[in-house]
This record gives sequence, C-alpha cells and structure tokens, in this order.
Amino acid sequence: MGSSDKVASPTFTVSKQYTAGDLRLVHYDFYRLHDPGLLQYELAEFIDDSKIITVVEWADIVHDVLPANRFTLSIKSTGDTSRQITAHVPTSLAYLLSEVS
Repeated sequence: MGSSDKVASPTFTVSKQYTAGDLRLVHYDFYRLHDPGLLQYELAEFIDDSKIITVVEWADIVHDVLPANRFTLSIKSTGDTSRQITAHVPTSLAYLLSEVS
C-alpha cells in the first residue's frame, strides 16, 4: 500500500488502522472475543467503503457481516515451524493477485 505507518498486531486493541494516500487499511483481530459487540457494525460500515481495505483475523465470529464475495486466506499449522496456506479467491477478485508472483 505504501503506508509509512508502523504495523503492529491488533490482538489486544482488536483493531488498528493504517493510511496510505487516500486509502485506509483497517485490520481486525477477533481472537480474544466471544461476541464482536458494536465492532460488527463498524466492520459492516467499513466493508462497504471503496477507500478502505478490511482485513479480519479469526473471522468466524463475524461471518454473517462479511460479504459472500471475499478473498479468504487460511493458515493452518502443520508443525512447529511450518504452515499450510490456502487461498480462496472468487473470479471477480482475481485481479488482486495480478501483482503477486
């Protein structure tokens, strides 16, 4: 994105925001929550904003708020130092991978 913001995990703050030009990235981590509370309404509002990229960790708790047409990345531990990464990318979002090599 080109942001110069210092990036940190939102595990304890639940959400963090970063800016780059006229774009904003909002990163949620719902790991510690059993109920998203008011954050689900904030999340729903951000998802509909074309100037905001929304990243959600531990998204099961807010699955009903997330759009059906979304990029999903799953990371599964397969050992002490290895992970299996699986991506589900709908055809309509394939352009997001055009810069990935």
